[in-house]
This record gives sequence, C-alpha cells and structure tokens, in this order.
Amino acid sequence: MFMRSPRARPLAVISLLVLVVGIAAYLVARPYLPGRQPGITLPSILPSFNLPSEEASGSPLPSPKTLVAVGDIGSCDSEADEAVADLAQRLDGLVASLGDTVYESGSDQEFAQCFDPAWAPMKSRIRPAVGNHEYETDGAAGYFDYFGSAAGARGEGWYSYDYGGWHVVVLNSNCGAVGCDPGSPQLQWLAHDLARADPACLLAYWHHPRWSSGRHGSNAFVQPFWDELERYGVDVILNGHDHDYERILVNGVREFVVGTGGRSIYSFTKRELPTTEARSDRAYGALWLELAPGAYGWRFVALGDSGFQDTGSGTC
Repeated sequence: MFMRSPRARPLAVISLLVLVVGIAAYLVARPYLPGRQPGITLPSILPSFNLPSEEASGSPLPSPKTLVAVGDIGSCDSEADEAVADLAQRLDGLVASLGDTVYESGSDQEFAQCFDPAWAPMKSRIRPAVGNHEYETDGAAGYFDYFGSAAGARGEGWYSYDYGGWHVVVLNSNCGAVGCDPGSPQLQWLAHDLARADPACLLAYWHHPRWSSGRHGSNAFVQPFWDELERYGVDVILNGHDHDYERILVNGVREFVVGTGGRSIYSFTKRELPTTEARSDRAYGALWLELAPGAYGWRFVALGDSGFQDTGSGTC
C-alpha cells in the first residue's frame, strides 16, 4: 500500500491554501475586471473614426481631443456604474460628468463609498456638472467637498475651459438654488464669458435637458441658457437627468441626453420628439466625443449586447 510522505502533507496544505486564496481574490476583483460585470460586456475595441478634414494656413489640423460624457452615475445599489467607470477609464481624454454624480443625496459618505471606489483613478480627468440629487445635501456640500475647485466656485457650480479648439461651458441647472433667469449672476457670468471667448466652436453642458422625450421630459426653465448660448452659435449641448440616451437636433444645435452612467435605465413611455434623431433605453454606456478645430465626431459606446449604436460627425 502506498504511504504519503509526511513532508508531502504540508506542501499539499500550502497548495490548497494558495488555491483558495487565489479564488477568493478573483471573486473579490471580478466586478472590476473588464468584461466581468454580471450581464455586461465591455467593448473589446475602443471607438475610432475620422473627422472631416480641414487645413489651416496650409497645415494639417492638430489631433482631436477626446471627451467622455455621462451622467446619473454612482450608486451602492447598482453594479452597472462600476462597469461604466471601467469603460471610461479605458477611454482617453477628459470626462464630462453630467450631474447626479452619486445617489441618493450626494453626501460625503455616498461620494466616499458609492462613487470614489470606481472613479477615483479618473478624478483628475473629471470636469463635473452638478445635478439635482447633489442638492439633497444642503448646498450640494458633498459635491463641492469632493471635487473642490474643479466644480467651480462653491455655491455656484458654473465655469468654463478650452479644449481641442473648443470653448466648453459648464452650467448649474438647479435654478431654484442658484438662479437661471436673465439678470441672475449665472446668466451675467455666461454672457461675459461668451463675449470674452468669442468661440468658433462652442460646447456646453449641465444636468437638466431643455429637450427630452424621456421620463422627466423637457425643461423649459433652462431656456435662458439656450437663448444666450445660441447668440454665440453653440454647436453641442450635453445633459443627463433622464436615464436614457437621446440625440436631438434643434435649430442646428445638437443636444445629447446621456443619463446612462449606471444608476438605472428608464424605459421610454413617450413618443420621440419631432427633433429626435436617435434614442435608446436599452443600454448603459458613455458618449465618446472627438473635438477638433472646426469639427467634431461622436459615438455612444454601449455596454452589453443591446445592439444599439449611434455615431456621426459634424462641423462648427
């Protein structure tokens, strides 16, 4: 009869422990690995397409800059937000977060526990806009605490930056808290900023969409934003709030609603607007934009196998 060597037993025990520890580590890490989210598969190829070519003074245009846009993101009750974060981390460029950054109330604790674990590696890349859920905490204090100066002046939440030959304006659409009417400090700042920049290509974003066929629908209270931006030929507007994806064209202005950051998806219950170009209530994901002087391109990068795609380009 074969007798196992006494020295073999410790080796067998050690091997078993290593195997158990390895399996446990994999199970802990699994939600954060690309393509390992339950029911969600990350795309294996990052989006790439050509912008309309132009030349300035006989020289080729510089390489376009990329902007990843998404709203309605973090929740401790969802795993999809971690998958969207993993996707965003694999895409180059700045991240435009379109409000409702973390649920339910944007508190310091929720930012620490339900947003930061997945999004911390990209924090320096995020250029945020504030949503209504952040104001469930007095003065959106958790939001301003977390993002600091990147969120604009505390208590305001509006600012601008230049990127890829574009002027980018970020506004605060919580009008009851900060005011959005003509004559308000925010609109006065906007008029001054646009007059100073006099942009050839202009992009703006905030949380509540002016136009939407989603659950919450269109929000007339942000019309003053549109009026002032249209005076300066705004090209692209980005919003969240409705948990779906929609592309709308109004008077030559292309608006994207991208509330697909992971909290939840709302099914459409309303007909699309006459100005709707594309929409989907079937997938989480992010909008990937290429910005270059005189031109832009977009692609909605959906998670999973919804089959939905939306891509295109335009000029400014």
